[in-house]
Amino acid sequence: MRRFELVAALFLFIASGHSLGPKNDTDLKAYLDGVTEQGRALYAYDETAWHGTDAFFELKPDTSGLTHYICTNTPTGWLVIFPRWNDAHDKLLVAYEAVESGPGKYAARRYDPPKEASGDLAAQERALELAIATFQHPNRPYNTAILPAADGKIYVHLYPGQTKDTIWPLGGDFRCTVSSDGKQIVETRQLHKSILDLETNPRAEAGYHTHVLSGVPEDTDVLYVLNRMPSLPEYIGTARRVDVVNTDGTISIAKDD
Repeated sequence: MRRFELVAALFLFIASGHSLGPKNDTDLKAYLDGVTEQGRALYAYDETAWHGTDAFFELKPDTSGLTHYICTNTPTGWLVIFPRWNDAHDKLLVAYEAVESGPGKYAARRYDPPKEASGDLAAQERALELAIATFQHPNRPYNTAILPAADGKIYVHLYPGQTKDTIWPLGGDFRCTVSSDGKQIVETRQLHKSILDLETNPRAEAGYHTHVLSGVPEDTDVLYVLNRMPSLPEYIGTARRVDVVNTDGTISIAKDD
């Protein structure tokens, strides 16, 4: 196998009791392409949340009663919404939003009075609150992402945030599939169990970790690679093979040189 320095050799245990992913190699490429697509969507959401919340805090906002940020990809660009529930908790109101004005640039504004949110946005907020209440995560910062799932359902991702600019957390993440109205969890999937805060070795050519129970990379593995600086591929060992998440998020099977 190719010789490269490892960022770390570690074991990340998948909490589900069975192997997930394709049962044979016939549809493996299509499956991995789907993981890449989902991971890239997570990365886009993560970048939007970062820049949008920066613009929001520049307003020195009144955060009392605000719930969680929600990012939405519109035909004209990304939008980061900062809502609150009304006193009766039966209507979601948009108090602030940050609009994409250019690559990595956002302009925030306040709504006074707040405007009523759409039903879809209210469903996403309910789904996010439900997932957060279900997940007993460690006492550390966590990021969230909401993405569309099949049949109108909602994916809610929770994954650890950075605590230091040079440290890249891997693991401790999970994904909930929630009903389209945001009121019922359909499935909960732990993606990795352990959290490892990894600092990139400047001499490294790639990173490496193993999935003991899962036979495939996860979308948060793609997110990890796309976020990490300097940019490096990540090799993922499973019982079946070694996959590599490339620096553009694509996934391939590692080959012996």
